[in-house]
Amino acid sequence: MALFAFFQTILLLVSLSLRTCQSEVLSEPLPLTPESLEVSINSAQQCLHLQWRVHSLAYHQELKMVFQIEISRINTSNVIRVDYYSTTVKWNQVLQWSWESELPLECATHFVRIRSRVDDARVSEPRFWSNWSSWKEVNEQNSLGHKASSVFPVDKLVEEGSNVTICYISRSHQNNVSCYLDGVRMHVEQLDPNVSAFHVNNVAFVRETGTNIFCEMDPKDDAGTVLFVSKVLEAPKDFSCETQDFKTLHCTWDPGSDTSLVRKQPYQSYTLFESFSGEKRLCEHKNWCDWQIAQDSQEMYNFTLVAENYLRKRSVNILFNLTHRVRPMTPKVFFKNISATNATMTWRVHSTGNHPTLLCQIELHGEGKVIQQHNASIKVNGEYLLSELEPDTQYMARVHCGDANHFWKWSEWSGENFTTLEAAPSEAPDVWRDVKSELGNRTVTLFWKPLSKSHANGKIRFYNVIVENLDKPSELEPVPIPAPANHTKLALDQCSYRIHVTANNSVGTSPASVIVISGDPGNQVEEERVNVTADGFSLSWKPQSGDVTGYVVEWCDRPQDGSCDLQWENLGPNTTSTVISSDAFRPGVRYNFRIYGISTKRIAYLLEQKTGYSQELAPLVNPQVVMSNLTSHSFTLSWKEYPTETQRSFIRGYHVYLKPKEGQCHPGFEKAALSDNSLCCKYKIDKPEQKTFVVENLQPESIYEFFVTPFTSVGEGPLDAFTKVTTPDEHSHLLIRIILPTVFCVVLIMIVCYLNSQWMKEKCYPDIPDPYKSSVLSLIKSKENPHLTIMSVKDCIPDAIEVINKPEGSKIQFSGTRNSLTETEITKPAYLYLLPAEKNYSGPGPCICFENFTYNQAASNSGSCGHVPVPPTAPSQRGLLTSLENLLKALEKNYMNSQGEIPAGETTLNYVSQLASPMSGDKDSLPTDPPVPALCSEYKMQMAIPLGLASPPLSENSSVSSVTLLDQGDHHH
Repeated sequence: MALFAFFQTILLLVSLSLRTCQSEVLSEPLPLTPESLEVSINSAQQCLHLQWRVHSLAYHQELKMVFQIEISRINTSNVIRVDYYSTTVKWNQVLQWSWESELPLECATHFVRIRSRVDDARVSEPRFWSNWSSWKEVNEQNSLGHKASSVFPVDKLVEEGSNVTICYISRSHQNNVSCYLDGVRMHVEQLDPNVSAFHVNNVAFVRETGTNIFCEMDPKDDAGTVLFVSKVLEAPKDFSCETQDFKTLHCTWDPGSDTSLVRKQPYQSYTLFESFSGEKRLCEHKNWCDWQIAQDSQEMYNFTLVAENYLRKRSVNILFNLTHRVRPMTPKVFFKNISATNATMTWRVHSTGNHPTLLCQIELHGEGKVIQQHNASIKVNGEYLLSELEPDTQYMARVHCGDANHFWKWSEWSGENFTTLEAAPSEAPDVWRDVKSELGNRTVTLFWKPLSKSHANGKIRFYNVIVENLDKPSELEPVPIPAPANHTKLALDQCSYRIHVTANNSVGTSPASVIVISGDPGNQVEEERVNVTADGFSLSWKPQSGDVTGYVVEWCDRPQDGSCDLQWENLGPNTTSTVISSDAFRPGVRYNFRIYGISTKRIAYLLEQKTGYSQELAPLVNPQVVMSNLTSHSFTLSWKEYPTETQRSFIRGYHVYLKPKEGQCHPGFEKAALSDNSLCCKYKIDKPEQKTFVVENLQPESIYEFFVTPFTSVGEGPLDAFTKVTTPDEHSHLLIRIILPTVFCVVLIMIVCYLNSQWMKEKCYPDIPDPYKSSVLSLIKSKENPHLTIMSVKDCIPDAIEVINKPEGSKIQFSGTRNSLTETEITKPAYLYLLPAEKNYSGPGPCICFENFTYNQAASNSGSCGHVPVPPTAPSQRGLLTSLENLLKALEKNYMNSQGEIPAGETTLNYVSQLASPMSGDKDSLPTDPPVPALCSEYKMQMAIPLGLASPPLSENSSVSSVTLLDQGDHHH
């Protein structure tokens, strides 16, 4: 023990001596200058790394020192950075310090120097800085090789929002340098003759493959690089851990933005560290990780989740009790006892060992929404009765559970679909009718709307229609109509009928819908216009007192089509207004609405009719205008009414446009500008029912143009071509009044003449007789038969003989039955007067003869036919009778020579008429006292008398009945 005390005293004395020596050393100022300074470069990080020592420290000596570091760029006088670095320095210790440059180190030469000062409390004053170390030059441009130009930094990785400096280095002196960042030209600053730089502040993420940088100089010298911009690494969000079986902890989180870049930086990594156990696990997934629970019944856990990429790290921490992070497993669901309105739901939850009490939540979904929600507490198995369900309806029921004691989270939902059974339809069909009468019969079309799903209670298979004759009761037979038909047609007479309609499914029949078709044709009401609002057609009607059980509004969704698509709406007895809307309503279409009242006997009677447009449009067509009653001062325009189906809006009137030649508007017209900016006169007709208009106060013989268009509340019809009209002369109508009757009379006369053409021909221009068919010639040839009724020439006693003396040597040529005379000169005829055969004849005075000048053109021209004076003396009858035989011979000779020439000097035969001669017989049968011919007696016969047989002219006292002078020519009878 004494020996131990001795050694302890020796050690104490040595220690005190060492401390005294040390204190003496510290009390003296020491020249502690940094030495052995070395500088290195990390181009990828753009960092300068400094290393140095302090050799002046004694062995085992420790001092707290401050180092001042200066960094210059390009030259030593251009100090760009001054930093202070404090640390405790030991003997022979290598000190390190790093600096990151915003300018790539390759872009300029850098200089570094350092000095120190003791900052230890054990060192007495004064404290002073040591000498500077020598400048250490760092010139990375020497390592560029033989490249003509380069851009730095090369493929640098930065975070979004960082500030970056880019430099362009070339071997030659730079002139007119242009740099582009992803196609955008940047402002460039020249650092020295070979280096230019530009700054990019708050750099943005463009794409995962990086942002392109390109620089060029004239003459052609370019280079480029890629700047990789990463999204900022975020700290994990919603980090939590839980267990379902006390064997595994399942941890999840939201990783945030993806910071990976193609070929530059992978997806950020995640590491899970538990501090109580000191265990660490590198997670394989980016948003979840499993941790195996130890068997030592550890309840408390402290997890740290670290996210890391090439640029930074982020971390989050949670601390929890394992029993408070329990999430039950997903239940298994079953259904039983399903009926039309009820179903029982059962489920089971997998046990976690100690059978905790679970709180379960039940949801019933129908038509995509939650319709029922219930809660239940269970241990392992659960059961719940779902009621008030709809028949033949598909539902989905689901359940999830949570720990009732230390609730953490609900389990996953577990659910199943089920369908309730069918039931009989619960409501009668909505029925309406359309009645059309024709020829004493009626066609009734029954319509019904399909029952809603809640009322059909199953699939409707058919509809039963029962028609009951109220006037003639008979056996009722239902007519099934297969679904999905929604109408049927019935042919009914004028009796009243009650119609029943029911809907049927596989379970039963719905209540009947009853409608009565009355034999009364019903009443007619006036049509009114309906108001239109943004919601649709606003209809209202007067309430009906009495036995009204409801109202029905009827309309066609597509009135412009033949199908009509009849629609109706049933309303209660206390309703007197409604708004009708439909997706089928279109602008410019007129819709008609009929409002019916329904009596207690289910008879519908018309109350009101309304019409309107959902949106009025301007007319597309103009009326077809007809002009009439054109006079010199007016004309009338008329047009027909539009069909209702073609009207795109209510017509409020018409505009009559007129373009007068003189440009002045008539009274009642006003100046107006058309859509083509032309000016004209306009007259407004405010009455849409007016379809005629008289344009008055016009000028005769003037040109006017007119055009008629309808107008509505939204505009008028399109601008069509004007129709031109020219007013007639002021007196032209008088001429028309004269000319038209005259033309009518002429036409009437022509028609009458045409109908009586044969009669006119016989009276005005009879056929010319053919000489070969003459009765005179037939007399010569039929002498042998005295009994013929044709008169013989010998029986004719001429009244006078005309002797025409022909000049010597002249000839008359006949070349046929219709040859004209070729003789140019005819001498004046000499007249030979003969007395009648009677001895004592005293006839009347002169008589007018009738001659056909067609046979004797010469005689006609000479005017030889006329009253012949009676000469005072007359030859004897014997001379006349003696010459009759010669006359007949001359006739025969003349007939035989009618086709040839007549020698000159011969006398010409003329036809001489005999008046009141006998009709038949020969010369011996002549009466002794022939009747005295009356003046202008009728023409009896024509005969040919040779002029050579004529007696000398009579004296003035001679008397003859009449003389007919005929020339020789064609002979016709």
